[in-house]
Amino acid sequence: MRRAPTILHLDMDAFFAAAEQAAKPSLRGKPVVVGGIGPRGVVSTASYEARVFGVRSAMPTAQARRRCPNAAYLTPRFTLYRQVSDVVMELLHELSPLVEPLSLDEAFVDLEAGGVAADTAAVRAVGERLRRDIRRRTGLTGSVGLAGAKMLAKIASEQAKPDGLVVIEPGTERELLGPMTVRTLPGVGPATAETLRRAGIHTVAETAEAGEAELVRLLGKAHGVGLYAMALGRDERPVVAERDAKSISVEDTFEVDLTDRTRVRAEVTRLADRCVQRLRAAGRSGRTVVIKVRNYDFSTLTRSETLRGPTDDPGVVREAAARLLDLVDTTGGVRLLGVGVTGLADFTQEDLFAQVATEKAAEEEAERERRAADEAARMAVDEPERPRRWLPGLDVIHDEHGAGWVQGSGVGRVTVRFEQPWSGPGRVRTFPVEDPALRPGEPLPLVGGPPDGWRDGLPGGAGGSGGRGDREAGSLDGPAPQSGGPAGPGQAAGPGQAGGPEPAGGPAALGKTTSPGDGGTEESGTHEALPPGVQSSAPATLPNSVSAGAASDPGTGSGAGMSRR
Repeated sequence: MRRAPTILHLDMDAFFAAAEQAAKPSLRGKPVVVGGIGPRGVVSTASYEARVFGVRSAMPTAQARRRCPNAAYLTPRFTLYRQVSDVVMELLHELSPLVEPLSLDEAFVDLEAGGVAADTAAVRAVGERLRRDIRRRTGLTGSVGLAGAKMLAKIASEQAKPDGLVVIEPGTERELLGPMTVRTLPGVGPATAETLRRAGIHTVAETAEAGEAELVRLLGKAHGVGLYAMALGRDERPVVAERDAKSISVEDTFEVDLTDRTRVRAEVTRLADRCVQRLRAAGRSGRTVVIKVRNYDFSTLTRSETLRGPTDDPGVVREAAARLLDLVDTTGGVRLLGVGVTGLADFTQEDLFAQVATEKAAEEEAERERRAADEAARMAVDEPERPRRWLPGLDVIHDEHGAGWVQGSGVGRVTVRFEQPWSGPGRVRTFPVEDPALRPGEPLPLVGGPPDGWRDGLPGGAGGSGGRGDREAGSLDGPAPQSGGPAGPGQAAGPGQAGGPEPAGGPAALGKTTSPGDGGTEESGTHEALPPGVQSSAPATLPNSVSAGAASDPGTGSGAGMSRR
């Protein structure tokens, strides 16, 4: 334990959701949920407005929709989150060379190693300056905890949320921790908490009073000794700048259980290739291949095989994963598959079991690839091309209307809201999913205004959401909604919000449709009336939208490394 609170813990506030609100003016102040949007998706982050309704991280998305049906349910945009994270980590490295990242939005910093004076006033000033710099550089907020130990600094940042700073003075740890529940302590999960509850231990103070011997009897030596030290506020773990990964893995959750053995094998092969890509990107190799299979009844099996030496050969990993899959019965249906590599090393060794190492196997592989290419070409001729999928929240650019984001899609149409981080809430327009003028875009900067070369919402071009077509009198959309105006599809209306008047001729005039819960109107990109009975942005008819009833591609469940806040 240090005698001054020189360990800083930063935790960004509702990071993914806050970044989406900063990027989308129409969502500011409204419930936003980021995560897997399919029926088996999991919430990654919920905005504070959504948390009021009981939505929490790691909650099934289906349950979140029942609790908060009017929230905007968005697909994660990790490119944006990594860009913001890089800025935040750069600010932390300006404070000290010892920065220990825990995730994209969370890190410990050793201020003592950065030369900060070991007194409360100095470290508090550093923490306040950090919060101001984060807001100025990213437009987002973070909570800061300062203490003499990592565990206490993390507890302090939790107490500081949202957008605050808390300092735990050395010597006050036991008084602070005493009334807190045992779940506050690191390493205490539901099982440990239940064991302690049966022994009459509910708070940190009661844990300390139980004594080390009793905790060892209940939990075992390693866990009991460590928990007793934590209950006394003792945590000697240092801030470590570089933490070696122990494993690299990928996994996917499927919307529908896989029962076809051939499909299961194909998915394992695909996951093995993705795992090797990550392995090589990290400059590592691995010796043990692991597969994970979660069945229809949620029972989970893992199987592993240790090779003779470390490898980063995709053929070797694929073959090992296939052999392991042969040991698992998947006839009942597979809900989740994963492939990982452990026993990481910085070098590779020729694997004696690699069948692809022989010339004959290489020729056979080339022949299989040729046949697969021929089959794919034949199917491309025989079958119509599948329509493009536009997932809610993703960036798009339209040649005429500029940059925006997908608000929903379905029944052959995609609804886009054209707005940028520096604009006001934008207009909503609907297009055919195959509109050649609509293409995927890149995340825009959250602060600092439009990038160089942007004009009227288009990169290096004219027109856009602020172009001539939107400024003309008699524009089909009418005035853009302002803050406090009607909420969009999948968004909760704020106090006092009401729908605007219908255009002359009713909501179906000129190919417009009125969104349920949105008094505004949409303009069809083709200016044609929609099919009878279809409302292009209604949640009931948009299986892939930001509102309830959204659907997604397989594999939209939560992934490793996702933020919990």
